[in-house]
Order: sequence, then structure tokens, then C-alpha cells
Amino acid sequence: MQLTATLVQVLPLQKGTGKNGEWKKQDIIVETQAQYPKKVCISIWGDKINESLLQTGKQLTISFDVESREYNGRWYTDVKAWKVESATAAGNQGNNYKDNEPSDNYSDLNTGADDLPF
Repeated sequence: MQLTATLVQVLPLQKGTGKNGEWKKQDIIVETQAQYPKKVCISIWGDKINESLLQTGKQLTISFDVESREYNGRWYTDVKAWKVESATAAGNQGNNYKDNEPSDNYSDLNTGADDLPF
């Protein structure tokens, strides 16, 4: 899934050592740009943490997965980012079209009267 949102808060970096070695995790709070904005906590793990991008007020495009797991009869849900980039950089990678808007370019339409498919 993908989300474009404004970075509201950067939580403290968490580090530790597990059975697979050292790990680090950065949690961020972003706010969506909808009619009714929502705040979402997203976790960024390991080498995907780019501190130069994580500036409060910056527009980010975040690609993420949602995962739930059970522990002692309770369920926990994580939103884990696998790619974080500036919203302006993400918009310049070939997606220069507006979703759900009709094109004004009708040059390739055949305007013949006898071209009905039935």
C-alpha cells in the first residue's frame, strides 16, 4: 500500500540486540491529507531509515505493509514502511497523471458514425 502524508512527529530512535544481531527502529507520526485527516504511526526498520527525509512538516510518500500478530491472546498491528521518499521525488517518477480525471485529449478517438461495437 502507499500513502502520501505530512510528517507530524519523529519519535525517538529505538535500538537493541536480538538473536539476529543488532536492530534499529524509527517510529514516525504522519497525518493524511483527506477531508477528515487521520494520524498514523509508521515504523521504519534498519537501513530504510533516512534521517535527512525525516523532517517535521515534510510531505512523504510511504510504501508500507500492514501486519497483525497474536501474543498471549491479544492482537497487535504494525504498519511497517518498506520505502520512504519525498512526495515531490515520488511524483516525478513517471506518474504525471491525475487519477480519476478524464483526459482532454480526444485526438486518437475515431469519430466515425459506424464504429459501434454492436
